[in-house]
Amino acid sequence: MSLKKDLLPTLIKLLPIAALIAITLAANPARAADAVADAAKDLPAEVAKETPKETMFQAGKSYFARVSDRLADSVTGKSDELINRAMEVIGVRYRWDAELPQSGLDGSSFVGYVFKDKLGFLLPRKSTQMSRVGKPITREELQPGDLVFFNTMRLTFSHVGIYVGDNKFIHSPSKGTSVRVDDLGSLYWDKRFDGARRLDGSDNLGDAERQELLNEVNKLKRKSRSL
Repeated sequence: MSLKKDLLPTLIKLLPIAALIAITLAANPARAADAVADAAKDLPAEVAKETPKETMFQAGKSYFARVSDRLADSVTGKSDELINRAMEVIGVRYRWDAELPQSGLDGSSFVGYVFKDKLGFLLPRKSTQMSRVGKPITREELQPGDLVFFNTMRLTFSHVGIYVGDNKFIHSPSKGTSVRVDDLGSLYWDKRFDGARRLDGSDNLGDAERQELLNEVNKLKRKSRSL
């Protein structure tokens, strides 16, 4: 039996966890190597013996790159589902530093909740950090599921929403309001538009921000083991 065939069931088993950690590890080979080393512990002994460390390291980089591609495809291919889930949250009140619809959602926690709930895609907590995930795109390139950013507090990328098409976006605006759809072309939002990002599995987060996201991933992994 070929090595490729032996590895396939293990890679499939690891995919849900890899999907969560790809955004934090895809750009960091050292951590990718550690993650692959952990995965190797679950491989049959004869397979592990046949796999040189250097080959496993290279395979790990390639594997996380493929997972990142799948994440990008999931955002694009499931944009309708993503938007429908976001629409279901319309009317939920704005509440600063809350993370669940039951208690309320602020601007960035609304976006984070929708992506995590629908795609299992873990985003950083703050809108400024989200602005460094994925690749920048122009306003003319916007597609449903892209993130749109605004300067609402005299700070760049201080607010974020999800583009839904037809020049509209859904977001949780501010205290005293609730999740709603607004027009990018309106005077207020047009003036404050600060750029857009398409989630493609890449990022340019700082080490501390990436570590913060990795800690959240590890917390989720521990929680899943206890179920």
